This record gives sequence, C-alpha cells and structure tokens, in this order.
Amino acid sequence: MAPTTDPAESEAEQARWLSRPVAGIGTASFLADVGHEIPTALLPSLLTSTLGAPAVVLGLIEGISDALAGGARFVGGALADDPRRRRRIAVGGYASTAVLAALTGAAGAAWQVGVLRAGAWAARGLRVPARNALLADVVPASAYGRAYGFERMMDNLGAIVGPLLALVLVATLGVRAAIGLSVIPGLLAAVAIIYAIRHTARSRERDRVPLRLRIRPVMQGKLGRLIAAAAVFEVGNVAATLLILRATDLLRPGYGATAATTLALALYTLYNVAATVASLPAGRTADRLGSRGPVLVFLAGALVFAAAYVGFAFPITNLVLLGIPFLAAGLAIGCVETAQHSAVAALAPAGIRGAAFGLLATVQAIGNFAASAGAGLLWTTVSATAAFSYLAGWMAVASVLLLFLKPFRRT
Repeated sequence: MAPTTDPAESEAEQARWLSRPVAGIGTASFLADVGHEIPTALLPSLLTSTLGAPAVVLGLIEGISDALAGGARFVGGALADDPRRRRRIAVGGYASTAVLAALTGAAGAAWQVGVLRAGAWAARGLRVPARNALLADVVPASAYGRAYGFERMMDNLGAIVGPLLALVLVATLGVRAAIGLSVIPGLLAAVAIIYAIRHTARSRERDRVPLRLRIRPVMQGKLGRLIAAAAVFEVGNVAATLLILRATDLLRPGYGATAATTLALALYTLYNVAATVASLPAGRTADRLGSRGPVLVFLAGALVFAAAYVGFAFPITNLVLLGIPFLAAGLAIGCVETAQHSAVAALAPAGIRGAAFGLLATVQAIGNFAASAGAGLLWTTVSATAAFSYLAGWMAVASVLLLFLKPFRRT
C-alpha cells in the first residue's frame, strides 16, 4: 500500500512541519498544562485541610467540572468551524482558564472553589477543538502525525513539570500562594497561542460561518467509523487515578500507607514520562505509514493498553514488575492521542474540522466517565481483577473495529 507522502518531496518541505505556529501551539500546551496541574494537584489539600470540606465535596466539584468541560468541548467544536472565531476562542480559553483556576487559591468557601473550578474547566473545554483545528491549519497533511505528536508530547511534559513545581511552591509559599502563581504559566500559554496565530496565514473567507452543532456530517463515512471506534476505545480508557489506586492498594501491605502512596505517584510519573516520550515517534510513524498510518498507530496503542490492563488485573506486589503496566499504559496513551487527532485532521473536511474535533473530545469525555464509573462499580462489587479484565475487553473490541477500518486519503 503506497504512502500518501510524495517520495519526491524535498527535505526542506519535510522539515517545515515544525514551524513557528506549531512551536507556539506546542508551547501553549506545555505552559497551560503546567498551569492547570498546579491547582489540580493542590485542590484536595485546599478543600479538605484549608477549607475543612469533606471528601464528597471534592468528588462533586470534580464531577460537575468534568461534565461541563465535556459539554463545552462539543459547543467549542461548533464555534471552531469558523476560522476567525476559533482564534478568539483559543486565546480567550487559555486566558480564562488561567485566571479562574488561579483564583481558587483566594476562595473562602468550598462553593466558591466549585464555581471557579467549573468555570475554568468549561473554558478549557471550549479551547480544545479550536487548538486542534488551528494545528491542522498550519501543517501539510503529510505531517499531521508529527504535528499532533509534538503537541501531545509538550502537553504530557507539562503534566510532569506541573505537579513537581506545585511541590516546590507549596514547600516555600503555601497552598494558596502556589495556586495563585499558577496564573503565570497559564497566561504565558495565552501569549504563546497569540504568537502562533500571528504567524498563521489569515483565512480568505469574509463571511462568518454560522454556528451549527454538526453531528450527522461528522458521523458519515470513514470519519464516522473512526469516531465510533474511538468511542468504544474510550469506554475502556479509565482515568489514571484508578491506576494510582491499584498501585497503592497492592504496595500498601509491603511498604506501609505513606510509602505506598509516594511510590504510586512515582509510578504515575513514569506513566507521564512514557506518554511524553512516545508521542512524537508515534506521530512520525503514522506519517511514514501513509494512508493507514494513524489507524495502525491507534490499533497498536489499543493493543498495548489491553496488555497493560491485563497486567493490572494480576496482584503484582513487586515494585519493578508493577512499573511495567504503568510504562505500557503511558506508551499506549501517547500513541492513541496522537493517532486520534492526526486521523481526525486527515479525514475531516476543513469546513467541519472544528465540529469533528469537538465531537471527538466529547466522546473522549463521556467515554472516560463511563470507563471510570464502570470499572469503579466492578471494583467495589466484585474485585479489581474483574474491573481491569472488563477494561481489557473493551480494548480488544476497539482493536477489532480498528483492524477493519479501511485506509483513507488525507484531506
């Protein structure tokens, strides 16, 4: 099967994918993730230790915020179909998320934290489709994999730096001040996205694209089948917090509660490092394999995820051996996120690209909730082994769907 990339393409054109706009968008993802990981890491301490709220309040705030973020991604996709509107949404989304998240450090009551957190997550959800559509605007179709792999790499790197920076800030300044200072990387992210936009060619379209919630056009043809396969995958893509919980439970008898918690967080850091390292090579591979490249990388990620969940199903108490499924899950998510974004960029016509990214993000949010809820219920009523076996089953179904997804041409 011949790849879509022209063999006669010059080396200069091949290297052009890492342009100023791509670098700006990647930098924005890194800085934004650093900014929002700080208040996220410190939110439990702020609510329970500082404000005296019970644990159920934390769960309620996070649940409402995640739900709003999912809905905002869907609406943000419709808004992002207008090339000019998507630029304003991207800038406003980054800036609003930074300010609202940082203000939680000054909250005097739990309900104020809830309002600010929900607002920040809604703004974050709005900007996601706009950012992804902007990235597709600034690279050739033959480099979608590398561009989205670079963006995912920078985002995952921020997930490593953010919690580490939070630890330093808390030790020196305290919880409230640390959350307040998170506005700095967040606003720098908005500056980075402005830099990317200013180095992007302006659209020649003068008429405003009407706001429409497009579902049927996105769900037609190969793009629709890809979204359906992604939906099945996401129902098995459990939140990483359950992986941390599994490690903590397995390590507690041999190491004690405090050490087990610390070691579980170290394993989660390994997960993020693996995702960071895997993202760009996954994108390069998707580009080199041509028309079926993103699907094959997606398939590889789903299979590795299935293997990781099988590993978590076993009661592994050896720290080194337990690191293997964490490493596998990190490599898998680096492959899958890159492949999903590059595949949608390749399949979606420019006029509905924002809607396609919005629907993908919504499917991801709903699927992640279903995966975590289903696995948590099985964990509580049956066992952790049953929960992770259930998740591995969904990965197997997604792999079968991807295996039969036909090649496609890049738009």
